[in-house]
Amino acid sequence: MVKRLVRSLPCKNWWSMTKKPKEAVKAEAARTDNGAAGVRAVDRAIAILQCFTPDQPALSVIEIQKRVGLSRPTLYRLLQTLAQRDLILAEGDPQRFRLSHGVMKLSHVWLKGLDVVALARSIVEGLREFTGETAALFKLQEDRGICILECESRHVLSISRGVGDSSSLTRGSTGKAMLGFMEPQRQSEIISTIPRGAQRAKLEEEIKLARQRGYATSRGEIFVGAVAVSAPYFDHRGSVVGSVGIYGPSARIDEPKMLEYSKLARKAGQEISVVLGFQEGDATAAKDAAALSRVQRQKT
Repeated sequence: MVKRLVRSLPCKNWWSMTKKPKEAVKAEAARTDNGAAGVRAVDRAIAILQCFTPDQPALSVIEIQKRVGLSRPTLYRLLQTLAQRDLILAEGDPQRFRLSHGVMKLSHVWLKGLDVVALARSIVEGLREFTGETAALFKLQEDRGICILECESRHVLSISRGVGDSSSLTRGSTGKAMLGFMEPQRQSEIISTIPRGAQRAKLEEEIKLARQRGYATSRGEIFVGAVAVSAPYFDHRGSVVGSVGIYGPSARIDEPKMLEYSKLARKAGQEISVVLGFQEGDATAAKDAAALSRVQRQKT
């Protein structure tokens, strides 16, 4: 009888030590619920911030509610928290909300950390792998385009300009792709460096065509026997800041391939623009501003 009692004690003690009290179980469940609720609150707050667009920078609480699908009390609590963090600003009567200066602070940090070469590398490499030709990234610097990334073709016969190479925006597809989408006044200043005549008229026609198509082409302008196609990319303000191009020997790239590569270059330019913060609405605004500027120049 004594032996059985002694043997049973460890078992009883082990169970009492490992079994969680009901209060502890309830507390752990509460912590789990609170964590899930916290994640939901963050998700809802982000949804509120993403309601605002360039077309609709100010929204009423009813408009926000329709977009996020929250109850009015919950929405007001989140708006109050965002306002305390300087992410949302309430103004006017009737009251409307808009993004506040705290968002700009976050944007500034993000912009400072942007590295276009790192962001675009996989896109440019993808162009090289898909086409088999050299693909490169150019950056706009004053009145020149500078190669900042080049993925050279693996063919024995290939075209390469090399990182650091620069040329006038009036030569080559990479330059004309940038020139075609520049602010009209700056564009005119650069074009005016070419003497009036057949060469300047040809350049103006090519730039006009590049803007209509969304890409520029060149044949033998940088290297004899080379052809190239390039498309622009834009920053978060909708300003052209560079171009992405594909180039190779004319013996290997015929007209059907040029057309195919032009689509690839445009897509690559759009993808690079997106990672730099560009939105399609910015392009529309930029085109409207350019058209207005041209009309004003014609009147004067």
